[in-house]
Amino acid sequence: MGARGRSADSDRIDVGREWVAEEVSGCQFPDQRLGSRLHSLMGSLGAQVGSTIPTACEDWASIKAAYRFLSNDRVDEHAILSGHMKATARRIRAADGPILILHDTTEFSYDREDPESIGYTREMPSARKDVTGKTIRYRVCGVMMHSSLAITLQGVPLGLCAVKFWSRKQFKGTQALKKRINPTRIPIEEKESYRWLQNVSQSTALCGDASRCVHIGDREADIYELFCTAHQQGAKFLFRTCVDRLAGDGKHTIADEMAEVAVKGLHQVGFRDKKGRLCHAVLELRYRHIRVRPPTDKQKRYPDLELTVLHARERNAPKNRKPLDWKLITNMPVRSRQQAIEKLDWYAMRWKIETFHKVLKSGCKAEEALLRTADRLSNLIAIYCILSWRILWLTMFNRTSPAEGPELVFTETEMRVLDAKISNTGKIRDMPRSVERYVIMLARLGGYIGRRNDRPQGNKVIWRGMVRLTDIVFGVMLAEQDVGN
Repeated sequence: MGARGRSADSDRIDVGREWVAEEVSGCQFPDQRLGSRLHSLMGSLGAQVGSTIPTACEDWASIKAAYRFLSNDRVDEHAILSGHMKATARRIRAADGPILILHDTTEFSYDREDPESIGYTREMPSARKDVTGKTIRYRVCGVMMHSSLAITLQGVPLGLCAVKFWSRKQFKGTQALKKRINPTRIPIEEKESYRWLQNVSQSTALCGDASRCVHIGDREADIYELFCTAHQQGAKFLFRTCVDRLAGDGKHTIADEMAEVAVKGLHQVGFRDKKGRLCHAVLELRYRHIRVRPPTDKQKRYPDLELTVLHARERNAPKNRKPLDWKLITNMPVRSRQQAIEKLDWYAMRWKIETFHKVLKSGCKAEEALLRTADRLSNLIAIYCILSWRILWLTMFNRTSPAEGPELVFTETEMRVLDAKISNTGKIRDMPRSVERYVIMLARLGGYIGRRNDRPQGNKVIWRGMVRLTDIVFGVMLAEQDVGN
């Protein structure tokens, strides 16, 4: 969070620059000055998470420099994230065991008078109807992002492996298209879903050792070409399915074969419903090794795959909610109840990329940006991606390594401020000097109560605390400088 051993100056962005330098030092820009500007801008936005560019940069010269950087033709999301991805690769090499790479797509919506300069994400039905009684549809202005986040088996985010931005200029209408042509006949390279294949390939290459990669995705990842891409590269995958594919000799489907499989074990899980209440469910586990065949129109181009299908469905689900029902497909072996549970636990980690997107939108407030073009918004969101990763990393690192020394995360000045600002009560009363103790203090700055039986602090109180801590540390450094003078 802080820059160890640096003297204070009058610029707020110097507070907390060390980790920023680690994430941008490997950036590849055609002009070195662009790298220096990124370092400065990220320091400003990181010190004021959720603030607008004028608020974070404060003076007019810095504000103009930030806007010039974001609109520079030589700056794009790939250049901005290149240093962070190199740092991600280093963290992956330093980590032990398999690396889970989570994939997902999200959208950022904006209200603009000139939406054509940004593009659209989707069409939505409105409450109005035309003179014929037909529902009027409108287009949502915004930017799409497909991201790939690497995490450890303990859930600690190591960083982004690949990111793709795009927007849509026109809509062909999926249902209308299906009436004219079979979508399976369209080459994957001409579809938006091709980004899944690109991100899997880029993430596997970044990891270095394909055998360590386990790519995880929701039902949007149920793409046969994606299965083949991961399998051919030697990587593992674990995707949720929604398509009943051809199996065996091609005269029956996966569902036909799974209907013959008896329950091979039970597994109890705990989760929270939409109202935050803790629930428990007993899952029936079924799994089978199946020869999966490509769609009929793609059988000349893609081979059959030997995959494992794993079904987990809730037994005796209550009537007030839908039963838990996961249908997963993987190229990893599942031969026992323990291996089935392991794969379910890995897939459950997928929710962390949803949390990452939530930090982007709620913490960094990416959808409140007022930039007017898709390119500028993509550049800004790319910066927010690094800041959001840092917030998520701090939250999860505290949960997995609470006893580590606080020097790994905080500077001496920050710890001194937290010790003076936060009273020694509640959970921290009997805690040793550790990451957990100071993260709780940081969260209390962000509104976390910190009673003994409270749930662990989340990302929201962490980013609120970071902003307050940066302000306080900045004031302390200025006061110490005045005393020194």
